[in-house]
Amino acid sequence: MIRLYRIEYDGGPRYAADSEGTWRLVEGDIFGVWNEGPEISSEGVRLLAPVQPSKIVCVGLNYRDHAAEQNKPLPAEPLLFLKPSTAVVGPDDAIQVPTWAGRIDHEAELGIVIGKRAHRVPLHQTQEYVLGLIAVNDVTARDLQNKDGQYTRCKGFDTFAPIGPCVAMGLDGRDLSVRAYVNGQLRQDSRTRELIFTIPELITFITSVMTLLPGDIISTGTPSGIGPIVPGDSVTVHVEGVGALTNKVVAQ
Repeated sequence: MIRLYRIEYDGGPRYAADSEGTWRLVEGDIFGVWNEGPEISSEGVRLLAPVQPSKIVCVGLNYRDHAAEQNKPLPAEPLLFLKPSTAVVGPDDAIQVPTWAGRIDHEAELGIVIGKRAHRVPLHQTQEYVLGLIAVNDVTARDLQNKDGQYTRCKGFDTFAPIGPCVAMGLDGRDLSVRAYVNGQLRQDSRTRELIFTIPELITFITSVMTLLPGDIISTGTPSGIGPIVPGDSVTVHVEGVGALTNKVVAQ
């Protein structure tokens, strides 16, 4: 397995590939042809958001336990909504919460990073379109969600889509641990085997609706245990094999 990190290097963004603890600069295009270049030290490196998606396609109520805690029936097909590209931040960036908006929640999720233009992808070919996996925090203004009855405003604030810390290539997403910690306390704890709609099913369904571009992310849904975060908190989303994505919470 290779983990691709997007880092600040010599004054600009570069990719580094981590293979068994050795970091090497990436030469070429991660969405095309690339190879590993010179070795670098990972010490003190600033991590950036691993990709810059044109959109994040999120899936609502895709864990049975989360549907239960929301008192909602299981969906007959994937429930989709979008987070804008402007909501994206990377590891260690601040989640800026609008204090007027009421309760703000964390939502730990496994994300799928699309590797090439994907349109009407058959179920048996979905893996060909996956660059790798990533951790996502689908930050949500819960009171606004309940007020609006739809998800654009409550999910779309700037900084409400932390992603990272890397893109894990070659990782099987069928049974991975997905956890959320707030100030070190475990809040969410499940496994992707509990997904209602699987990764291949999501890719096929979503690409029958819209074209996905290289770098776009499918965020596969959150398990039970969602809860509030407030300024001063530290939130960590941990996906097995991908790593830990940590962000501080500050007032907007």
